Amino acid sequence: MDREQEQMQFLGLFGIFKESFKVIISWRKIFTQITLTLILPLTFIFLADLEISNLLFRDIVHTSYEKNFSRPGTKRYNNLSDALSSEWITLLLFKVVYFTILLILSLLSTAAVVYTIASIYTGRDFTFRTVLTIVPKVWKRLVVTFLCMFAAIFVYNFITVVILAIDLVAFSNTAFGIIFFYVVLAVYVIGFVYLTVVWHLASVVSVLESSYGIKAMAKSKDLIKGNRTVAVSIFFMLNLSFYLIHYLFEHLVVHGRSLQVWKRVGFGVVSFVLLLTLFLCGLVIQTVLYLVCKSYHHENIDKGDLSNHLESYLGEYEPLSGKDVQLEQYHV
Repeated sequence: MDREQEQMQFLGLFGIFKESFKVIISWRKIFTQITLTLILPLTFIFLADLEISNLLFRDIVHTSYEKNFSRPGTKRYNNLSDALSSEWITLLLFKVVYFTILLILSLLSTAAVVYTIASIYTGRDFTFRTVLTIVPKVWKRLVVTFLCMFAAIFVYNFITVVILAIDLVAFSNTAFGIIFFYVVLAVYVIGFVYLTVVWHLASVVSVLESSYGIKAMAKSKDLIKGNRTVAVSIFFMLNLSFYLIHYLFEHLVVHGRSLQVWKRVGFGVVSFVLLLTLFLCGLVIQTVLYLVCKSYHHENIDKGDLSNHLESYLGEYEPLSGKDVQLEQYHV
């Protein structure tokens, strides 16, 4: 990254994308290693869950169907009940294992990419082995931030569901009720994308600064001010791309049994490559966006102190104070 801190604030939507792609290409060796080690299994597990969950749920639907046409109290009915319970438990356990592995790989990938970008920015000498050494030490801080953000999103979704439920009960089949429903839905989407921005920037803050958890969320919220439109636009595009790939895989691979095998395999490979690329680019983009927001607010990141902060991960981790990482503001 050959741009000075002061210049970062002038990067717009396409400038951030261009800078991110430039970093990936310039340091393709280290990013290829990170991708093959962390992001590739993350992508594989995500897509495999769609296929396996579909197979498990099909068994549940089939067993439920057979049970409905069996007489209660008979041996067949009891066997089907036991089988149905077993299938639900299997699906539940699979989901628990899946989300656990997904969370671990996601946070490890975030830590690896953010640390790598910061090392590139400060001009530090580092290797892929160094990155792998650092990643587990940052993981706990990212977990705390994730749990706080998860709680916020849960409350946000709960409130939205309550509002929509009230609308359906009180204004069912009325023009006002229909309009209100779509207005709430539109506001929900905008708010959800905004929370996504806060979450991803908070993850970067958790790695590069002393704050994590609720403090990282608050810091992220402050950083977005002034760049809210650009930030929301970026993550709207990333989320839209993610759901399009998700739909492509689920529609043409998971449920595409009417297609020829080679076509399903081809669509599966295309989906895998696209999602793999999206995961890597998304992590790099969110880190570059963090640097842009810091520059916009004239929060000069001293490369020497940031390098010392990164160096502290190599030993027994001791969080630096806010002033050690934030440093003074510069004025243009």
